[in-house]
Amino acid sequence: MPELAISTDKVGFLIEKAREYDVKEGASDVDSGSNGADDNMIDVLEDGGADPVVQEIAGFISAMTEEEQIDLVALMRLGRGDGTIDEWDDLRSEAADGRNGRTARYLLGEPLLSDYLAAGLDEFGLSWTDERTTPVV
Repeated sequence: MPELAISTDKVGFLIEKAREYDVKEGASDVDSGSNGADDNMIDVLEDGGADPVVQEIAGFISAMTEEEQIDLVALMRLGRGDGTIDEWDDLRSEAADGRNGRTARYLLGEPLLSDYLAAGLDEFGLSWTDERTTPVV
């Protein structure tokens, strides 16, 4: 069984953050002029372009080592079904070859990122917990 260069705690944190990002939607209260409490916090799930969750994910991924970023991309692809656990070395090689400094943007462009990362961990026989609210570094 291959080993991951990234910890399950870091992947678990990204799964949680990706789920926060995935629930965002377009403008639903376009005429809002009051504060959130008056609007029943409807605007909190809108994607306004300067999403702090995106910034948090991007910063977290940027702070990772190159090996961790490669494993993160390969793990997502494994969970997406692009290969099997037996093809892990190939998935890693493809992730390393495609590395261009935009890992966060690439991963955030994947609509089911959190599900794919969780499925990738499952392939390794690893699990994560959704009780965490801060990353373990």
